Amino acid sequence: MPDLSLEQEWLAQGYTLVAGIDEAGRGAWAGPVVAAAVILPLDRPEVLAELLEAGVNDSKKLTARKRQTLADLIRARAVAFGMGGASAKHIDRDGILAATRTAMRRAVSMLRPQPQALLIDAVDLRAAVPLPQKRLNFGDSISLSIAAASILAKVSRDTFLTQLDDLYPGYAFARHKGYGTRVHQAALAQLGASPIHRMSFKPIKELLIADC
Repeated sequence: MPDLSLEQEWLAQGYTLVAGIDEAGRGAWAGPVVAAAVILPLDRPEVLAELLEAGVNDSKKLTARKRQTLADLIRARAVAFGMGGASAKHIDRDGILAATRTAMRRAVSMLRPQPQALLIDAVDLRAAVPLPQKRLNFGDSISLSIAAASILAKVSRDTFLTQLDDLYPGYAFARHKGYGTRVHQAALAQLGASPIHRMSFKPIKELLIADC
């Protein structure tokens, strides 16, 4: 379970506004990559205890219903949260890593107040955001702030892909959220790519070539 040990390290250095940052959709075949940044009230132990007791964790370890419940709680208790995204076209143009950095930078820019330091899952943001920061793999299982961001990013992206299911019927985006399931592969074979598919991704290229 995530805890507050990394946040406490920043506090010991005088940083009181620490943002956790994570993304959702990096490995999907369609739709945007979405990032969230969350500043938790590190000066309010009762709120932090509430979030821990509620089960804030890596979004991948939670059910959709639990994520939604926790997302509502995080939004209500956070000092600030910000969302950012990068479209499939952006991903095709710049690559998924650069697009993920853009989404994270946009999420940080939405925070009011602005953070003093960052905790980031996996991605190095030093060139994009000139703030003290720590990058760590599997951060959403280690830091409560990153876990909170992972939940907001996942809920936001899932909601958006569900809406896109109405705009692009037949692909079952509401079901698989753009990831490479068998249902998604079958839809691609039957319908071809939609405007929100990531044409630069190897599985998409291979499926479309095989269908020719």
